[in-house]
Order: sequence, then structure tokens, then C-alpha cells
Amino acid sequence: MRKPTPVLKPLMLAATAALSMLAAPAMAWNTLDGNAPLVIAHRGASGYLPEHTLEGYAKAIQLGANYIEPDLVMTRDGVLVARHEPVIGDSTNVRSLAQFADRMTTKTIDGVKYENQFFVEDFTLAELRTLGAKQTRAGRPTEFDGQFQIPTLDEVIALAKAKSIETGRTIGIYPELKHSTYMQGVSQSLGFGKTYFEDKLVSTLHAAYGNTGTAPVFIQSFEVSNLQYLNTKTDIKLVQLVDADDVNADGSLSLVAPYDRPYDVAVRNGKLTFADLVSNVGLSFVATYADGIGPWKPYLLKTVADGVDRTGDGVVDGKDRRVDGSTGVIENAHANGLFVHTWTFRNDASMLGYDNPQKEMEAYLKMGVDGIFTDFTDTGVAAVAAVPEPQTYALLLSGLGVIGWLGRRRNKA
Repeated sequence: MRKPTPVLKPLMLAATAALSMLAAPAMAWNTLDGNAPLVIAHRGASGYLPEHTLEGYAKAIQLGANYIEPDLVMTRDGVLVARHEPVIGDSTNVRSLAQFADRMTTKTIDGVKYENQFFVEDFTLAELRTLGAKQTRAGRPTEFDGQFQIPTLDEVIALAKAKSIETGRTIGIYPELKHSTYMQGVSQSLGFGKTYFEDKLVSTLHAAYGNTGTAPVFIQSFEVSNLQYLNTKTDIKLVQLVDADDVNADGSLSLVAPYDRPYDVAVRNGKLTFADLVSNVGLSFVATYADGIGPWKPYLLKTVADGVDRTGDGVVDGKDRRVDGSTGVIENAHANGLFVHTWTFRNDASMLGYDNPQKEMEAYLKMGVDGIFTDFTDTGVAAVAAVPEPQTYALLLSGLGVIGWLGRRRNKA
């Protein structure tokens, strides 16, 4: 066998190294598990279609979502359906339907009074089927208002499974139990058990996916005690959501009721705040019953309102905030074995420190978040694609550079 010449030997070594890197995974992220972060379709493709509809979820999957998010509430006959809130006066066309005029009432949810409203638990599933979903955010397309029905959890699961087969990629679901403390009262008033809401979710998910932490499912909640209860009932991944009222000018979080603490804590006059949950001690506490955290994004990236018009548009707003960098919550969460899924990224609102929605998402991805909730799935997918892992590509380019240099040297010889 011929030995390689002195010039060819390093050339072959460099080529081998470069080919090995090409064969290796293209991305190596600083997420908890090293995998690419998830793009989670917030209420479906809600930037384009009415939220929490099968059509909206299907659109998000078409745009590349890894997970679709059904917020869950309960009908009078005990069926779990997808609505952002039990309050449906503005997310459906119910106000325009005379046959339901007598359902208008006033209720208090988590300390907030909703007057002259309509509530899911006052309707059977059959009655809800006669309603049409509406766009809930101003400035977004409304031409599909009233055309799509409210889906059940079973229908959302069936859609995710069918689209997984159709696309050849696993489409997961990310249900949120809305207002569990309130729903306990609803369940009992309807003749169900106190934990019917949680138990129904678990039994449905176990039937569809099995009782396993590898299922393409996350269960999320802003409350604590329901997650602790679920931790005794299922191995499916659990996520502690973390809220706040606003972000202050100096980048700290404003905590004003009912956004200051989990509501199950508030009704017991407990002192545990949402901010406490993302402290070092709080994160270690969350790790005793959950697998990850879902904090509002200002908890992760500190931005400061210093009065500078960075966009140059003559208006100083959230987009102009100075970006100071990571607060350390991501790093501390990962150190506690918790993944971090943050929310909500919108192309048309809520940008802090950035006037380009994709660039804002990229900033969080570079910090190491494990997933992002967005109303605009396509922008989220583009952001993930735009953030390569630097070492892999640096080594690859270096290897290719050596090959090119040696090739030029050999040509000159």
C-alpha cells in the first residue's frame, strides 16, 4: 500500500475531519438536552387565523410548528375544549346569537370580575358547536370570523396524530389547564369531583399517548398545587408557568394582583410570588414537581427603558429598550434540570428591545431557551434556522479552509 506524500497526508486528515463534521448533527444547542429549541404554536397560528381552532392548529403545523397549544376549559357536560379563557363573549360570535342571550351573566375568575359575559361552563358541547370562533387581537385578519368551531381536546389530539403521519414529523400538543382553582368550583357545581378537570386531562392523555415522560406532550399551568397533584398521577412532562403584571423601566418585573402569584397560593393567603419561583431557591422547589418552567420573557432577558429612541421613528416605546442581557434564570433553571419555554413572541406587538420579531426570537435562542411560544410560527421557524451553533460551523469552515490552503500550495509546488 502506498504511503501518502507529505503534502497529501495533512490534506487527507483535514478532509476526513471536515467530512466527519458534515456527517455530525448540524446543530449543537446550549439547550438543556442539546437539541434544537421547540417552536410552539401559541393558540395555533393565531397571528393569521382565529385562535384555538382546528384550522388554526393545522396552519401552524403547515408552517413548521413542533407543538400546538390548546388552552383548556370545561363545558357544562364535562368535555374539555380549547379556549383561552372560560370567558367567550369576545372570542366567539355568541353575542350575536339571540338564542343564548339569557346566558349572559357576571362571574369572578381569579379575583377579576367579568360583567355581562358568557362562560363555557354554561354551555353544553352541542351548544358550543353552534358558535363560531373570532379573532381576538386588533389588526389581525378577521375574514374567517365565525367560520370555525371550538374544538375538543380529543379533536386536537386526533389532528396532531394525523398530521404527524402526514408530515413524517412528530407534532406534539401543549395543553394548559386554565384557572384550576376556579375550575374546581365549576366541577363541583356541575356534579363532578373536585379534581375532575385534572383527572379528565390525564385520562385522555394516557389513553392517547401512554403514561410516559417521552410522550410528545407538555402540561402547563400558572398554579402550583394542581401541578403537584398531577405529579402524583402522570409521568407526562409538567411545566410551571410564571407570570407578572408588567416590566418596569429598570428591567425588573412588576407584580400586581392577580399577576403577582399563583392564584391557588393567593386564595390561601400565601406569600410565594411568581418572581420567587424563578429565584435559585424557587427553581429548586419547582424541580420537585415539574420538568420545566414557562416564564414570561422579561424574566429571562433584561431590557431597560432609558428614553433613547433607538429605532429612530420619533416614538420611544418597548422596541427602544436597551438590551442588557441574560438575567441568569435560564442558566439557573438548566442547573436545576429544568427546561425553559418562554412566551409570547408576536410580530405585531410586545417586542422589547427589538424592532424585528425574528431578531428578538434569535436573541432568546442564543441565550439557550428550550422553546418559544409564538403567534407567528413561520417567524419562529426562521429564527431557529438562523441561529447555528458556532463551534460546529467554525470547525467546519476551518477544516475546509485548510483543504483549500493545501490545495493551493500543492498547485504551486
